[in-house]
Amino acid sequence: MKPKDQNYSKSRRLKNQIKAVVTNPYNVIVLIAIVMLTYLIVLPLLDMISTSFTLAQKDARLAGGAAGDFTLYYWQRLLCSSLTKQMLLQPLLNSLLIGVCVSFFAIMIGSVLAWLMVRTDLPFKPFFSLAVIIPYMIPSWCKSQAWLTMFKTERIGGAPGFLMSMGINVPDWLAYGPVAIIAVLSLHYYAYAYLLVSAALNSINSELEEMGEIQGAGKATILRKITLPLVLPSMLSAIILTFSKAIGTFGVINYLGSKVNFVTLSSQLYMNSKSQNTQTAFAMALIMICIASISVFVNQKLIGSRKSYATIGGKGGRSTPLRLGKHKPLITAVLIVFFIFGIIMPIALLILESFMLRQGDYSLSNLTLHYWIGDPIANVMEGQPGIFKNENFINSLINSLKLTFVNGVFGTIFGQIIGYICAKGRGKLHGKVVEQLVFIPYLIPSIAFGGIFLSMFSTPQQIGGVTLVPSLYGTFALLTITSVVKHLPFASRAGTANMLQIGGELEEAAEIAGAGFFKRFARIVFPLSKGGFISGFMLIFVSIMKELDLIILLMTPKTSTLPYLAFQYQNSNSPQASDCVAIVMFSIVFLVYALANIFGDADLAKSMGG
Repeated sequence: MKPKDQNYSKSRRLKNQIKAVVTNPYNVIVLIAIVMLTYLIVLPLLDMISTSFTLAQKDARLAGGAAGDFTLYYWQRLLCSSLTKQMLLQPLLNSLLIGVCVSFFAIMIGSVLAWLMVRTDLPFKPFFSLAVIIPYMIPSWCKSQAWLTMFKTERIGGAPGFLMSMGINVPDWLAYGPVAIIAVLSLHYYAYAYLLVSAALNSINSELEEMGEIQGAGKATILRKITLPLVLPSMLSAIILTFSKAIGTFGVINYLGSKVNFVTLSSQLYMNSKSQNTQTAFAMALIMICIASISVFVNQKLIGSRKSYATIGGKGGRSTPLRLGKHKPLITAVLIVFFIFGIIMPIALLILESFMLRQGDYSLSNLTLHYWIGDPIANVMEGQPGIFKNENFINSLINSLKLTFVNGVFGTIFGQIIGYICAKGRGKLHGKVVEQLVFIPYLIPSIAFGGIFLSMFSTPQQIGGVTLVPSLYGTFALLTITSVVKHLPFASRAGTANMLQIGGELEEAAEIAGAGFFKRFARIVFPLSKGGFISGFMLIFVSIMKELDLIILLMTPKTSTLPYLAFQYQNSNSPQASDCVAIVMFSIVFLVYALANIFGDADLAKSMGG
């Protein structure tokens, strides 16, 4: 062949290769995903960093510069000034105290419950399996309300709680402060540990444990030498998840810490954001991101690289429960008591208080339906009618339902697509890039994340004088974008867990038979992932329905949601109305999950695996 013909052949082959890459639908989806994730995640993070080094107009005179100048003023003020202890050190120590203690207790409770539910012959499993995830459906700040209803003291809270009204002297440290916060958050976040560890336990073939039993190992040895090492990665992941959530929470700190001046980084961040000290708030947020990043790095070093295996394929595993023997009645009784005091009682207390006209009065004459269906009374609830006659409640209810369903659908779709990319591209560059990009929102505290998007989209997004995105402040669209992007780490995790269960040989066989990408996705991937799709939807639905920290800075009267309305009622000394809103919200979540579980085989544990 002549050199000219050889060059033509090489050129044509290169063009064909480029065309094959460009026209491959999977590559197009990957490219679009990377561009969108960069725009919605990386750019806001960079904007946060640059804002913390940009001088604001109101601080120009104090810092000795002009508005918009590069400055270290906010970092110096935060890290090395007379205000450092008050603004940073004490809140940081408080945050670490809460994060470490909550992680320890939540992992202990969640892991034990997961092992009992998955690996033993515990009775009443259908009941326990539902009861154990109820805390995930109830916002942590609702549990704070229940805690105050039980333990509040008239010395600080004004009206006595249930125990004080019964003549029991409750110490202030039990009603407010770190002990109360740790207890409430531990009883909330153990559900995360349960979901992650139970997903890992479900994937373990019980033959491994049976082999240990055949060799003469006792239950404790099998648990320590076989089961624990296999679920350790999930336990460490649960620790990181719980730690990051705990140090970034705001609602519980506001309810149980503000009255005794117990502040954390998240509450300081909120106060600075509300005071328009955006640069200082963002600097605090970056410190929290660094703490979360360090914890994730340590987690990766401890567990190393983790492999995943397809479980929907030609072979199956089996699970034989371990017998609890003579300990079964005692364990069952302990669990029932735990669920009564940890789950049923908080809900019962919220319901009881919602029918009390005056706080602290538990007499029958004080019971009323006013906060539910009452007409306006001048000196009650600031003259507002009961929630079912209240326009603010109706508006917030509609907004919450719209936000949860829209975000549930879009978030699940995006999560499944990104999960497909991560699963199919596992070990490849594009898969790693997408996986790392989608993980970033997880590291950013919810309040700061809301503040970033508020700052980013409060003005029109323009390129070359052309408006690409108009100002979204005060719109439903801003709530939707913020919520979807913030929950992408969980949505994509659910999608990845879902897609990893589908054996790659199924798609390969269809491709050999001539099926195109979209046909394979419609005929194979989607039908097999339908159950996981519903579980992923529920994961996002539950998370967004109870979300407060993320959207609190974005709220306007027009876009108010149920969590924000409950927060407003609580702060305006109408805890009974706040309880009513919380009960309605929990009822919606529980009803939707029950329907999804009955008709769609939804399982939150499946969404958290992977």
